[in-house]
Amino acid sequence: MAKYIIAHDVGTTVSKAVLVDTEGRVHGSCSETYPISYPKPGWAEQKPDDFWGVVTRTTRLLLERTGISPKDILCVTFTTQMLGIIPMSPKNEPLRPAIIWLDNRAGRQADRLMRKFISAGVFAAIAGAKLCGKDGLPKLLWLKEEEPETYQKMYCFLDVDGYLLFKSTGKLAMDWTEGSVFGIDLKKKTWLETIIKYIGLDTKKLPPLVSSISKVGELTDEAAKEYGLLTGTPVIAGAGDAPCAAVGAGAVGEGDGHIYLGTSGWVAVVTERMPTGKCGIAAIHSADPNKAFLFAESETAGACLQWIANQFYKAEKQDPNIPNVYALMDEKVKEIPPGSGHLIFTPWLYGERAPVADCYVRSSFLNMSAEHSREHLLRAVYEGVAYNMRWIIEIIENEFKFPLPAIRAIGGGARGCPWMQIIADVTNRRIESVHDPQEAGAVGVALVAAVGLGIYPDFNSLKKVVKVEKVFEPKPQNLEIYDSLFQAYKEAYSSLRSYYMKLNKKRIDTCM
Repeated sequence: MAKYIIAHDVGTTVSKAVLVDTEGRVHGSCSETYPISYPKPGWAEQKPDDFWGVVTRTTRLLLERTGISPKDILCVTFTTQMLGIIPMSPKNEPLRPAIIWLDNRAGRQADRLMRKFISAGVFAAIAGAKLCGKDGLPKLLWLKEEEPETYQKMYCFLDVDGYLLFKSTGKLAMDWTEGSVFGIDLKKKTWLETIIKYIGLDTKKLPPLVSSISKVGELTDEAAKEYGLLTGTPVIAGAGDAPCAAVGAGAVGEGDGHIYLGTSGWVAVVTERMPTGKCGIAAIHSADPNKAFLFAESETAGACLQWIANQFYKAEKQDPNIPNVYALMDEKVKEIPPGSGHLIFTPWLYGERAPVADCYVRSSFLNMSAEHSREHLLRAVYEGVAYNMRWIIEIIENEFKFPLPAIRAIGGGARGCPWMQIIADVTNRRIESVHDPQEAGAVGVALVAAVGLGIYPDFNSLKKVVKVEKVFEPKPQNLEIYDSLFQAYKEAYSSLRSYYMKLNKKRIDTCM
C-alpha cells in the first residue's frame, strides 16, 4: 500500500497542499489564495490565522479530491516564505499581524544597526551584504522601538513555518534555514547571541532551533480534527522556500546550482563549505543539515512578466478566447530577434537585493525609440530578468569559485520554453528544467521529510529521484549580441544609481 507525505508550500499570496509519494511523485494538489495588507507605504502584513486556515482547508480538500485515507499519510511538513515575524504572547497567541518578507519598514533600524559595526561598508565586508529594511533583525529592532508594548509582551517570535509547526503540534520551533536569515552560527547551529545582544535585542525571545529533518512533534487532537487527519501524525520541521526548492530541483550535491523563477527569483548553490556571504549573496543554512546554501535573491522575476501582462496585454487577459495570456506572450516573444532591438529593461520593480543591494533602484526601459513595438518591450522584460541572473551567476563563479556550466530551473517561469531558451542564451549555460517545476518547493520539502523519516539515508541519495524533463542549450549565434548588451546592462546600474537615489530616497525614507 502506497504511503504519502502532505507537503504545504506556503508562499506570499498562495498556499498549496501537495500529496507526494516517497519517490517524489505528485498525486494531487490544492491551492488557495490569501491577502496581503499594506497598512502604510512600504509595509506588508498578513494574518497568522490566514496561514493556518488555508493549510487546514487545502488539506481537507486534498484528501477529498484524491480519496486518500488519513491512515496512509506518513507526515505533514511545510516550506514557507522566509523572514516573517509573528510575535507570540506567553499564552502562545499572536500579538499582531505577521510582518512578512516583503515589508520594508525597518530601513532606519538597518542603517543604525550597520553603524554599530562602524559603517555599512564594514558591515557588508563582515556579513557579505548590507542590511535593508526587509531584513529580520532590523524588523525586530523596529518592533522594539515602534511597538514597545508588543515587544515587551512577546515571549518569542516565530516565522510562518514556525507558526504552522506550533499550531500543528503545540511546540515552539524554528528550523535552521529560517533561523539563519536572522542570525545563527552555521557550524554550531546556535543563535549568534553575542551579536544579537550587541545590537540591542533580547536573546530570551528567540525560538528553539531544530534541523529541517527533525520531527517537531505530532498532530494534536485539535489540529488533527482541523486537518482531517489522524491524531499523532508526525510533523517534520521542513525549511524555507529557497532551500527546499534546491532539493526539489535535485540540486543537492556539492556545488550544484539552481535558478528559481516565480514572483521573485533567485540563484542558489549548495555547498559543504561554510562560506561568508559577499557581493549581496547571503550564506544561509541548507535544508541538508550538513551543508550551507549560497542564496542570491532577485526581488522581481515573474512579477515583471505579470506587470507587463497587466499593463500591455489587458485586452488579451480579458479575451475569453485566450485562456492563458502568458502562453500568448511566450509566442509573441519569439517574433522579436534576440536583443530586442538594443532595448534594455532593468527588472528592479521593488528595489533589489542581488546582484545589487539597493532599495532605491527601480525599473527602466533604456534606449527606447519609435522603432520599438509592444513586443520589443515584452522581449526586453524576458531578457532583463535573464541579464540579472547572469550577473548573479558570474558573481558566484568569480567570487565563490563554483563553476556553473549547467543549472537546474524551477518555478512557474520554468514552464515557459521561450524564457528558458533566452536564459540559456543570455547566460551561455545549459539550463535543465525538471518535471513539475512549479511543484519543486512542495516536492523538495516532501523529500526533506522523507530523509527525516529514514526513507532515504541522506540528501545525496535524492539526486537520482528528481528527473530532468527538458534541456536548453545556448545558441552560439546569440552569444555576441547578448555579451554586448549584458555589459551595457551592468553599466546602466552604475550610471543611474545616484539618479535612482535622488528620485526615490526621500519618498521611500519618509514612509519608514
